[in-house]
Amino acid sequence: MRRLHVPLAPTLWLVLVLTVGLVLAGCGEVKNTISPSPGTANQLTLMLDYFPNADHVGIYAAQADGYFREADLDVHIEAPSNAATPLQLLAAGKVDIAISYEPDVLLARNQDIPLVSVAAIVQRPLTSIVSIGSQHITSPADLRGKTVGDSGIPYQHAFLETILQHAGVPLDSVKEVNVGEGLVPAMISKRVNATLGAYWNYEAIELAQLHKHPNVIRMDQAGVPTYDELVFVVRKATIVDHPSLIRRFVQAVARGYEAARADPAKAVGQLIAANPSLDEKLQLASVRATISSFFPSGNHPWGWQNPKAWNSFGAWMMHHGLIHNPDAIIDASTNELLAGQGV
Repeated sequence: MRRLHVPLAPTLWLVLVLTVGLVLAGCGEVKNTISPSPGTANQLTLMLDYFPNADHVGIYAAQADGYFREADLDVHIEAPSNAATPLQLLAAGKVDIAISYEPDVLLARNQDIPLVSVAAIVQRPLTSIVSIGSQHITSPADLRGKTVGDSGIPYQHAFLETILQHAGVPLDSVKEVNVGEGLVPAMISKRVNATLGAYWNYEAIELAQLHKHPNVIRMDQAGVPTYDELVFVVRKATIVDHPSLIRRFVQAVARGYEAARADPAKAVGQLIAANPSLDEKLQLASVRATISSFFPSGNHPWGWQNPKAWNSFGAWMMHHGLIHNPDAIIDASTNELLAGQGV
């Protein structure tokens, strides 16, 4: 669910020790600003990863509170017709910025598509193994003899394989079925015992509000290396040709997420005002559950992407044959456009 399906070429496992830093690390703090000279607002088209939802709350806060306008930006927010299109449209130059996922950025770069992640929206995996309470699946060991539904995405299969191996559960003791985007219906109907692909901050909350008492097993607590679930992605050429433009966008969005942290109810109200079909109760619960995951640990600025984590996750993808080109990992992300970073 919510993933770009990128065709993968078969590959042998390459043993790789990555010693090259993959992020263009900041060379000391600088006094950059998001206040441009007065003039005609620069237009940007932002393609979301999915339908507007709580994960995007800071973007809509930035729009409603005027942070884009103050940065001299005219941002047009679009939702994709399907989850496969954001990076495709970005690569084709049809949109300026796209929201995607760390695994999908690496998959695209493996095909020599020059895309770069410029900021993390969600700092840790949301993808989880979720089940309704009556299934009594509280640990990976409980998956033995069970049926697990997913969205048919190759790296979800690799997630499950890693989790089962880490737990000592035989791979052939678990049946894996593709349920597409119908993860919640598949669980409620008991077509599957659990799903891999539902989010702990969304579908699990939806199940809880339906009184299904969900159990959640998070990827990064079950053997899968941590990664950034949602990231802003641009073409490499855009960073080279228009770094100030992207810097102003990223830092305006950072202000939006800070506003959402300060007043989640107000920010959700702004999200709902722009997207009236959303369930306000679900969105507010999701935002409150996700607030801490919108921000990095330590003293890093909003949007920080941990270079060691990107390195480790890229090596994991290579280990599982999902990517084969080491250049897909090197410089796949940059922190240079964040507040206080760059040269």
